[in-house]
Parts: sequence; C-alpha cells; structure tokens
Amino acid sequence: MFLEDEFAIGRIRMRRISISFLVAITALVACIAAMFGLASAARAETAQASSQLAALVRPNDVNSGSLLFPSKEPGFFVEAPRVKSDVAVGVSGPIARVKVTQRFRNPSQGWVEGTYVFPLPDNSAVDMLKMQIGKRFIEGQIKPRQQAREIYEQAKAEGKKTALLEQQRPNIFTNQVANVGPGEEIVVQIEYQQTVRQSGGEFLLRFPMVVAPRYNPAPIVQTVEFNNGAGFAKPRDPVENREKIEAPVLNPSENARINPVSLTVDLKAGFPLGDVRSSFHDIDIRQDGEQARTISLKGDAVPADKDFELTWKAVAGKTPSAGLFREVIDGKTYLLAFVTPPTAPDAAAPPKREVIFVIDNSGSMSGQSIEQARQSLALAISRLNPDDRFNVIRFDDTMTDYFKGLVAATPDNREKAIAYVRGLTADGGTEMLPALEEALRNQGPVASGALRQVVFLTDGAIGNEQQLFQEITENRGDARVFTVGIGSAPNTYFMTKAAEIGRGTFTQIGSTDQVASRMGELFAKLQNPAMTDIAANFEGIAAEDITPNPMPDLYSGEPVVLTAELPQDKPAGKLQIVGKTGDQPWRVEMAIANAADGSGISKLWARRKIDDFEARAYERHDPAALDKDIEAVALAHHLVSRVTSLVAVDVTPSRPENEALGSAKLPLNLPEGWDFGKVFGENAVPPGGAERHGAATPGGSAKPEQAAAATPEIANMIAAAPTAKAATLIAQKSATVNLPQTATRADEQIMRGLIMLLLALAAASGLAVWRRRLKGLMTGAKRNGL
Repeated sequence: MFLEDEFAIGRIRMRRISISFLVAITALVACIAAMFGLASAARAETAQASSQLAALVRPNDVNSGSLLFPSKEPGFFVEAPRVKSDVAVGVSGPIARVKVTQRFRNPSQGWVEGTYVFPLPDNSAVDMLKMQIGKRFIEGQIKPRQQAREIYEQAKAEGKKTALLEQQRPNIFTNQVANVGPGEEIVVQIEYQQTVRQSGGEFLLRFPMVVAPRYNPAPIVQTVEFNNGAGFAKPRDPVENREKIEAPVLNPSENARINPVSLTVDLKAGFPLGDVRSSFHDIDIRQDGEQARTISLKGDAVPADKDFELTWKAVAGKTPSAGLFREVIDGKTYLLAFVTPPTAPDAAAPPKREVIFVIDNSGSMSGQSIEQARQSLALAISRLNPDDRFNVIRFDDTMTDYFKGLVAATPDNREKAIAYVRGLTADGGTEMLPALEEALRNQGPVASGALRQVVFLTDGAIGNEQQLFQEITENRGDARVFTVGIGSAPNTYFMTKAAEIGRGTFTQIGSTDQVASRMGELFAKLQNPAMTDIAANFEGIAAEDITPNPMPDLYSGEPVVLTAELPQDKPAGKLQIVGKTGDQPWRVEMAIANAADGSGISKLWARRKIDDFEARAYERHDPAALDKDIEAVALAHHLVSRVTSLVAVDVTPSRPENEALGSAKLPLNLPEGWDFGKVFGENAVPPGGAERHGAATPGGSAKPEQAAAATPEIANMIAAAPTAKAATLIAQKSATVNLPQTATRADEQIMRGLIMLLLALAAASGLAVWRRRLKGLMTGAKRNGL
C-alpha cells in the first residue's frame, strides 16, 4: 500500500515537472518568436524608411499610375518620373492658338533625364518652346535638327537644365528634359497654331491627348541595292525612327490612369453661336455674349487617354460661307481664305459606284473600336444601290478578300457581307499594306462610267505610314480613297494624308453615338460628285505662292481653304477661286482690301508649304535638296519640322559634376476602350508599344537604360536580369496586386510579435495555475498520511 502511494506521488511529481517543462519551453519559444517578430518589424520599418530615401516603392505604396522597375531590394521597385499638362486654347474665327504646359516631376532621389512622347494635331505649326526654372523663362531657339541635338547633348553633359522638342511625325512629338533634380519639377511650355476644321456647317477642334501604341512592321529587303559591287543588299526599315515613337504603356487593369490634363478653350467664333458641345468629355460652358464661350473640363483634370473634341455651329441662318484674313510681316502679306461652294444640284442619274470596303480587325481595334467599325460598315453596306458593285476586305496580321473580287450589291450579297462583318473579332497585328495592295491592285478594271471608291475603316495605329502613302500614290489609278478614323485616339496624320493623296476625304468616329451622324455625312460625300479642277490665282499680282498645291478635290459641305504669301505689304486686286461640279463651272472672287486682320497666318502658310514639299517627296530624286527646302522655310518662320527642332538651355549648371545622370521614357496610358491583352498579348509587358503576332517588332524591346528609370544611383538599384524584356516581365509579375494592402509588412510583423507575447503570457499564467493545483494535491496527500 505504501509503495503504491509513493508511486502515485512520484507520478504526480513527474507530471508536474513535465507540465512545468512544457510550459516553460512554450513560454521561451513564444518570447523568442515575439522578439524575432519585433526585430523583423523594426528591420522592415528601417528598410521602408531607407527605401523611401532611396526612391524605392512597393506596388501597394503607389496611389496613382506609375511606371515601376524591379530593384535589387526584394519586393521594392524604382518609380519613373511623371508629367502633367495644362492646355489653353484660344480660338479666333478659323484660327486656334494653343499653349501646352508640361510639368515634369522627378519623384526620385537622383538626377534624371525624361523623354515624353506626346501627340499634337497633324496640321499644327509648332513655333514656341519655353522652359521655366523658378520664376525665369528660357525661350527655345529653332535650329537644324542635328545642330539642336548637339546643343542639347552638350548642355546635358555640362549639367545644365535643357529641353529639346523634336517632330517624329507631323502628329507625334518628343520632349526631352535633362538634369531634373531630386524631387524637382520643371515646366516646359509649347505653343502652336492650327486651323479649325469645317464640314457641313460644323466647326471642329480636336486636341489629341495620347499617342496610341503603333504596330511597326519588321524591316524587310524591298529594294536590292548593290553598292560598289559589294553584292550585299541592306534591309530598308519601313518605320522611320521607330524607337522615337515608342513609349512604355501602362496596363489599365493594374494601374491608375496617369498624365493628368487640364484644358480650357476661349472660343471667339466671329459669328452668333448656336450649339457648342464636347464629344467625349464632360465640360462647363460660360457664355460671353452671343459670339463667345469659355469652355473648361469638369473637375480639375482628366487622364490623358483619349482625344478631346469640341464642335460648334452658328445660329440657324448665320453660318459663314466665306472668310478672308491677312497678316503683314517683314513687308509680305499672308492670306488665309475659305469659301464653301454651293451644294451641287442632284444628278438625274447618279454614277454607278464600285466600293471596296477595307476594315481593320487587329488587336488595337478590340473593345469599343471594333463595335464602332462593325456598325459603321454594316450601315455603309446597307446604303449601297442595287446597281453598285462592292467587296469587303478585312485584315489583322492576315487578310481575307471576302468575295474574291467585286460583286453586285444585291440584297442577298449585302446581307451576306453584313453578317460577315458583324461576326468579326479583333486580334493580331496591323499588317495594313497587303490589304491596301489588294484593294488597289487586284479588284479588276473599273467598269465603264463607274466611280471606284476605297473606304478604309481603321484606327491607323501603324508606324509605316510612308509605305502606305507610296502605295496609294503609285497604284490608286482612278480610284478615290476615303478614310474613317475609328476609336478614342486615331492616327489622324495617316487618315488625313491618305485621303488627301487618294483624292478622297476622311471622317472621324470616336464613339458609337457618332456612327449614324458621321457616316451619314460620309454617305453624302460618297454619293455626290466631287468638285474638281479647283484653282486659285490673284488678279493684278504677278508673283504669288499658294498652298496647298495642287488644290484637293472637295465633297459636299467642305470648304476651299487656302493660304498665300504675297510679296507686297498692301496688295490690291482680287483673289479668284474656280472649280467644276460635274460639267457645271463655279467661280468666286474676294477683294484683298476687304480682308480682316489676323495673327499667325504666316505660320499656317509655312506649315502647309512644308506639307507640300513632303507630299512631293516621291517626285524628288535628291533628298538632301528636299530637306534644304524644308529647312529654309522652317527656320525663316521658327517652326518645328522633320528637319528642324527647338532647343532651350539654361546657362547656369545645376547638376553637380559628381552626380551622374540617368534617363527614362515617361509612361503613357492605353487609349480608352483598347484591350491591353489584345494589343500586347495576354502575358506580355509592352516595351514601347505595338501589337503581337505577325513578323512585327512589338514596338521594340525596352532598353536597359530606359528600365533604369532615372539615375546611376537608381540604376544601381535595378535588379539584374538576363534581358530587358525579362526585367519588364519581372516587374509585371511582381507588381500584380489586385487589392490594396491595409497594413504594411512591418505592421504585420508587429502584430505577430504581440500575438506571440500574449501566448507567452497565457502560458505563464497557465503554469501558475498548475502550480497551485499541484501544491493543493500534495498538501491533501500529506494530510491523509500519504
């Protein structure tokens, strides 16, 4: 009995020791874990603080759209510079003067050079560049392109703040700003002049806000040139300076919209105003008398992801049919004239038409754009007459000629074509040239007495415009080319020029709401004969220079718009414009003495003179002489062109000699309505902008120096990667976070540490309870004599 009691007491003691040991171990582990948690939290907070000093961020720390590059610090990224734009538009009659203020902000802790790719209207005459540093303004100087580049590079190397404005296309410009200090903001102002577009009694002003990613076909050997008998042929790149028109593009599903734009328009129409509206943005309108309005965007700013379009009309019966304005500079008179011919009488028997519809269903047309294109084309097909013939060609990086040639526009054929069009989906690259060749070369001869028309529906998101212009020039024959610009940010340079070379006209459709009205205008132009044989001359003046030359054909509702340079400061006489509608002659005369005073007309004349030179480039066999002609006009009128640039330099160095400089291209939004995956591929990061599929270079790969996002200091923080593309893929995968983080990792570690401390305290409390219970058991055993 005694031995059994002793054994029971021993078991109780062993259990007490085991429990005490386990509780102690648990408490020790909990305390150690808590200490590690707190230490980890402290390290995380220290890393976060140091990363902020080093310009490192995490995806969830960024509350607006940013371009992030992977860093050497796991989980952290380098943030690129940003830009904000303020646009002030002043409209006086048919002329608009626009001031664009771009604010470059450097969020990093190093010195940076930023390159911003941005659009302007294709008819803009860019003549002013100013750089603001503090309260000082430094005005840019117009120089030949190469000389301007050398001035900029030297100033950049010397640590001076400098800006360079270059034209890459008539509607794509780049602004480079060097030596922007840590946390610094540099302001650059650009000014340009343009004419307001008129059609059908409506006046239209469009300000493009984003450069849509371009599809850039790969270089191919088109023409074999055996130089000096070497026996080798060099490939010709169909995309001029492709690297200049590319910029990083943010995926809207993973990034907030960036590059905010504020915009105001001071509209002085010169006639009593009726309806004034914005096609794609919400606006506030303030009336300043019957002829003036002040228009501004609702809210402070909008993201730069779609074009701004403003239209206005006169009060019924007050639409001007003609206008004549003049500007006298350096003893010369510059004229701007417009006149809308009367509507042609309806023809007794409209000519039979042969219409080849070409529709773009590439990846950039996905979303809203393909729906607009399908609706527009279905409506156009339904309006064909039974005596017409037609065909439908669709293209992405492949092409389909639906009817394999022209067919009669019977109800059955129209229904088949409409069903086919409505079934199209958007995907792939934009190989436009084969489709254009098929439309111009392979549809057979034009039937006797018929009028052939090629109608192109596309967003024009391509970089090889010159290839297409040359194809139209050489193979159009008697056909006329009409372009329909689709989407929120179409390439209006391509649309306008292709229609001009093709002796047609262009229409813009930016939303499904515009399909019926804009296509209705196009039908009126397609079904009415053009006013042809238009010419202008001056009575009593021997020397004149009129643009455009030659004068284009006109369609229903379109005005004749011309500019001229006259050698006298007070010329007399009359401007005479003649033309022909069918067999009916038309003529108008305007007395030069009655011209109203205007400003900026000389710039508009020079811009159109340069356009004339460029349009005849295919006829010139001496490219150097052509460039000299363009350079002479551009320098004389202080204009940016393909061969001239604006450069501004601050004479005072700002970057210390021991501080190095890095560079980055500033990111752009994807145009509204575009599908990121369809443009760049479902798992791809766009290095500079273009679509997937086909033999195209998708904008080219991101360059390591672009990925460095800023400075050598920042460049040293960029994580090493086998290739630049790999680096961008790492950035995308690391940056894909769908939900905002409600607590930082440091907060998380602190919480874990506190929880472990509470567990340790609970374990210690449990140990005390067990001790009291065991002491009670031992006392009871002694009392019972155990």
